[in-house]
Order: sequence, then structure tokens, then C-alpha cells
Amino acid sequence: MLGEFDVIRDYFSDVGAFRDDVAVGVGDDGAVISPSPQNQLVAVTDTLVESIHFPRTSPARSVGHRSIAVNLSDMTAMAARPAWATLNISLPSSDRDWLADFTAGFGELAVAHRVQLIGGDTVRGPLVVTVQLLGEVAPEHYVLRSGAQPGDAVYVTGTLGDAAAGLRAMTRGDVHGWLVDRFLYPEPRVSLSAGIGRYCSAAIDVSDGFGKDLERVLQASGVGACVDLEALPLSAHLARNFNDDESRYLAISGGDDYEICMTVPPHAGPALEEFCQSIECPVTRVGIVESAPGLRFKLGGQAISVNVHGHDHFVTDE
Repeated sequence: MLGEFDVIRDYFSDVGAFRDDVAVGVGDDGAVISPSPQNQLVAVTDTLVESIHFPRTSPARSVGHRSIAVNLSDMTAMAARPAWATLNISLPSSDRDWLADFTAGFGELAVAHRVQLIGGDTVRGPLVVTVQLLGEVAPEHYVLRSGAQPGDAVYVTGTLGDAAAGLRAMTRGDVHGWLVDRFLYPEPRVSLSAGIGRYCSAAIDVSDGFGKDLERVLQASGVGACVDLEALPLSAHLARNFNDDESRYLAISGGDDYEICMTVPPHAGPALEEFCQSIECPVTRVGIVESAPGLRFKLGGQAISVNVHGHDHFVTDE
């Protein structure tokens, strides 16, 4: 059986991209990095717990991929560039095949976005993965949840509800298919970060459900919004498997999409759409920010009542 330091040496000492700004990485008491003096540091972190954030049947490669993908999505919403990561992992056993697949999933995405693993910790216990991601952003370009203004348009990338549908399929025993892959291997919109910094007044990554996450932006900004249900971007795969009402419910409340919801001033909308087209990132205008607090919906031009749910670790929907 592998010991703790064997695991670190064999699987975590050389993960991700190689960066010139890392003087000391994995293997010492701490890492030494050299951030760009003209930029500010951005730190994000997420913890994934087996049977809470992903099913026990999830492949190790998916667990590794998701553990960094969810952090890359947060970093993108802040309009920052990812650079360095730490990984703390609790493992029930030091299975070589599982570790190899996990680090492959983590490392492939890290390399793709020039992220170097610079440290972390391992311990024996239930499967829990915590990643902290550090990145950089110019002081004038970071974007918060609190900047939305009345009259701004609400945009969202990609399609919504697919991952939640994939998770439903997994609970039925399905292990393959496009919707399942949307849950297992989310693709964060990292290339969008520059556009968010230029054109957006507020942004958030869609992790707990589009409705819940948009509400967080509205509350932080002290505004409201109206969303057109007919404008929500839904994939053909979702539409083939669910009726309109079910599809919209999954889109609004499903979660795990890791798309980006943005508010954009009226003059910047065309530029954002052009930027998204240039990086091949689908984006859809779905609503407008209003001065009256609260999130409202319309369907066919008429106001409609929608109960917004979403994931909250300390609240259970009755």
C-alpha cells in the first residue's frame, strides 16, 4: 500500500502546466510564487464530497476534472486568469489506478489553462477533494456580483439544465451519453474572462442553479430582473428527453451547469456578443435588470409565477 508521501511523489509532484513564476512547488513546507507586480491576486476554492457533489459511481477522471473545473468557472466569473492551484484530498485508500485516473483528469484541464499544482495535503478518510485556485487580474478589470444596474441585459453562456438531467440519468444507472458527460466533465468558459472584464457589470458562475445564482447577483446589487422563459437556452438533447416544463425547471433550478451568468450595460451588449462569437462561446440574452427587487419571469409576454429552487447545503426543499 502506498504511504502519504509516496502518493504525493508518484501522483502529485508534477501535475499541470510548468510555470516560470513558480520558484518552489510541490514537495516543501510551502510554495513560492512570483505574481505579476501590476496585477491583483484572486483566490477561489471549492470542496467536493462524494455522494453530495458527485455520485459514488463517478469515474476518478471525472472527479479530478470536476475538482478543478468548478474553480476555473469561479475564476472566470471574476474576470481573472488562473495560474496556481493547491489540492487537499481525503482518500479512503491509495489505489494506484484511481489516483492515476484522478490526476489525469485534473492535470489535463490544468495544462489546458496553464495552471500548475503547487501544493496541498493528503489524508486517509472519506473521499473529499478541496482545490484552491489562485489567479491574476488587472485592478481595473475584476468583476463582482454587486455591479448590476437597472437597464442592463442578462446574458448566460451555453445551455442550461443538461448537467442536472445527466445526474438524474446517473441515478437511474446510466453511465454514458451526452447529458451524463455534461455532468461528469463540465467545460468552464475560461476564455470568456477577458470579455467579462471589458463588457460586464456583474457576473457569477452557474453552479447551484441559474435562478438561484441570478438571485445572488440581484441581491448583491440591490436590483431585480425579469427573465423570459422562452429565451432560456436549452439543448436539443434536453428537449428530446423532457417536456417544456421539465426542461425549464432543470434550466432554472438544476445546477452544475458551470456556465456564466452576466449582466451587461446596454451599450456593451453587441460588443460582448461579438467577443463571444470570436471565441466560439455561445451566449444568449435572457432578460433585463430592473429597479424593483426580486426575480420575475414571463412566458409568451405574460408574467408567470416560478418557484426558484437550487442547491444549498444547509437548506432542504420541502
